[in-house]
Order: sequence, then structure tokens, then C-alpha cells
Amino acid sequence: MESNQEKKQSTKQTSPRISSTVLLDFSFKTLLCVGDMIDEVKKGEITGLKRSEESGKLLCTALRLNNNNIGDLQDLGETLEALFDDPDTIEWIDLSFNDLSCITGLLDKLKNLKRLYLHGNTIDKIQEVNKLAVLPDLKSLTLHGNPIESEKGYRQFVLSTLPSLKTLDFSGVTKQDRSTAETWKRMYGGLKRNRRTKSIA
Repeated sequence: MESNQEKKQSTKQTSPRISSTVLLDFSFKTLLCVGDMIDEVKKGEITGLKRSEESGKLLCTALRLNNNNIGDLQDLGETLEALFDDPDTIEWIDLSFNDLSCITGLLDKLKNLKRLYLHGNTIDKIQEVNKLAVLPDLKSLTLHGNPIESEKGYRQFVLSTLPSLKTLDFSGVTKQDRSTAETWKRMYGGLKRNRRTKSIA
């Protein structure tokens, strides 16, 4: 009896978060590029596929591409356009544990992202974070496990660049975090955006 109650309680806690989510899972598929998603769909092995009655394309609000071998996102916009009815409806994408060194191509079709997981990649230039500033609704971001995590002032830079974040690297953003980020931005913000200035300084 207690076990059933615990299960119900657990369901109540999680179901509001995922009730409107249409998740497509391409994780652990050994994909070498995002275009390989098209082949995976053709195989018919991806579960949870929902299609638009009008276009016949996939309906999706969340996308997992984690734990693959994706090295760049150059073809992401084109691939999403080919597969999905409306890529703008995607609010969450997991690209963790790939071989991404930059995020160029990520924002071509994904303007409404709320959650973005990029941890465990090879991003080594802190300036890549600046590209995410065009996402006004971004609330949750992960970047830990990338070389930029070792940059001095890493957390402060990310939070000052993306003030809408509620969580960074699975850690909640506190008022103290925001205050520290604002102070850091006034003191050092320009240096992180311009490495030449930093080197001269």
C-alpha cells in the first residue's frame, strides 16, 4: 500500500513537467553528424514518433542527441526543417557528451529553447556563450565538462551573459550568484569577450 502511494506521489511530482512534452530520443546512436537523424527515422527504430496530419513531419518539443559522436551542428537547421513540422516548438535539446567544440548552427531554427544541455563536449572558447544571448527564454543550461569550465570567472561570465538562467550546470542560480555576476561583469566582463584585450592587459 505504501509502495503504491509513493508511486502515485512520484507521478504527481513529475507528470506536470513532461505532460506537454513530445520527446524524440536519438541518444546512444553513434551518430557522426546531425544529418544521421534522418537515417534513424527512416529505420523506424525511434520510439515516440508523432506526426503532423497536414505535413506528415514529426512533432517535437524535446530532442535528445546526447552520447553520440557529433562534431558540429552546421546541418542542424536544415535537418530539423526536413524532419520536423515546426522546429521552433523545440524547447529542450540535449547535446551532452558529443564532440562539439562550438555551437555554430545551433540557433538557426531553435529560437525558443528553454533548456540546453551541452556538458561533456570540447567547447574551449568562452565566447561561444555569447551566441546564446539571443535566447530570451533560456532557463537551464549545462556547460560543465567542457574546457571552458576551467576559465577563471566561468560561472560569473555565463550568468552575466545570460541573465535569464534559473539553473547552470544543474545548480540553481541564487541572488548571491546574480550579485556576484553583476560585480564581475563591471570589473572584468570586457576582458572575457575580447581575448586580445585580456592578453594585452
